[in-house]
Amino acid sequence: MATKTPGPIPILPNDAGQDGHILHSLTLFGEMLRRVGLEIGSDNMLDLVRATEYVSIGRRGEFYQAARSILVHRKQDLPIFDEAFQIFWRKPSDRTTTMDLRSLGEQKRFRKPQISTGRDDEPDREGFLEGEPNDNSVQNVDLSKTYSEVEVLRQKDFSEFTSLEMAEARLMMASLSWDLGKRRTRRLAPGKYGPLDLRRTMRQNLKYSGEFLDLARRSPKEKHRPLVLICDVSGSMERYTRMLLQFIHTISGGLDQLEAFLFATRLTRITRSLKYRSIDQSIFEVSKAVPDWAGGTRIGEAVKTFNYEWLRRVLRGQAVVLIISDGWDRGDPELLARETSRLQRSCHRLIWLNPLLGSPDYQPLTQGMKAALPFVDDFLPVHNLNSLESLSRHLSNLGDDRQLGLGYHAPMPEEPEPEPVVDDRPIDRLNLPSFQHPMWGKRRCL
Repeated sequence: MATKTPGPIPILPNDAGQDGHILHSLTLFGEMLRRVGLEIGSDNMLDLVRATEYVSIGRRGEFYQAARSILVHRKQDLPIFDEAFQIFWRKPSDRTTTMDLRSLGEQKRFRKPQISTGRDDEPDREGFLEGEPNDNSVQNVDLSKTYSEVEVLRQKDFSEFTSLEMAEARLMMASLSWDLGKRRTRRLAPGKYGPLDLRRTMRQNLKYSGEFLDLARRSPKEKHRPLVLICDVSGSMERYTRMLLQFIHTISGGLDQLEAFLFATRLTRITRSLKYRSIDQSIFEVSKAVPDWAGGTRIGEAVKTFNYEWLRRVLRGQAVVLIISDGWDRGDPELLARETSRLQRSCHRLIWLNPLLGSPDYQPLTQGMKAALPFVDDFLPVHNLNSLESLSRHLSNLGDDRQLGLGYHAPMPEEPEPEPVVDDRPIDRLNLPSFQHPMWGKRRCL
């Protein structure tokens, strides 16, 4: 049976008199907002209908402000609402539209992105929401903040992403494959090579009257290497925190063994908060668990806490450790160097990801990076989607051998210079000690 394609949705005329209450269009508008991710309930739509009794729908700016204040509950939903309002409340050329507004959310997820020459940092056009609804100037909808080409999105810095581009980037992150390789364990499993498994050999050869014709062997069992993420969420990393948390949440769904930690001035484990399927719910739980969000930075103290409290628990099996930080540290550089050296010798590979490394003019001149770099295996950027793709390829090609440099050795304290020894020192009779023994000068009676 052939499926019936939905026809064009007509723009219904005003059916409530001269005040302009378009109830059917308001219902479709609320349904479209729910499809694009906004939390819109029936009570919110009733409030909007009641608001049209006091705000004329013919005045576009007033109606926009009223709908925005009633239907938007979160700050991150403001740009989504603005773009949806521009797309929905426009006048088609023939008073009908071929766009199925009821499936706008599905089109947003699956249709090919479009790009325009507009920039994300340009201010909104003044007076865009002013004027009558019949104004044809609203016909050209600016989609520069909604859709962008894949190649442009891959090269764009994470600090410049909009909320809609973050959703597109999350889908691209999910398409990446993360293979950290396998490691040998102490346990033995059935295999083609290795020592003889006498018990299984005897059981398999019972059908041959006990003659050993088929020899069963055991070989070391292999498991996937675990991954440990230690991410900086201090004030200097605030521009990249949202995207990095999306990266951690996405990669946690593709790996069986993953441990995640956040730090600013102290270390917090967030592995349990990543179990939620919704990225917004995970970030909300993480924000409640981390007490020092966007605070100062003490990388050395955080690494020391990891080494003393979590290293033996989560680094079993020679895990791969990723430290994500810009290197701005207010702690002791010697402590950072000592603890980073200890962590490097306890894991399979220590990789430092710096979002500032993507800049061609960047140089690791901060005291934190100078102290940690000698004890890091790989120093890589993490500022756009191309860098994440390069990271996935790098992790897939990790070998078992690596060259470790010299470990951390505390600098030798400088020996104080010896004081000069004076052999012939004259006696100052005027400054002789004034203390005298009470029997001084008295004859002792025998």
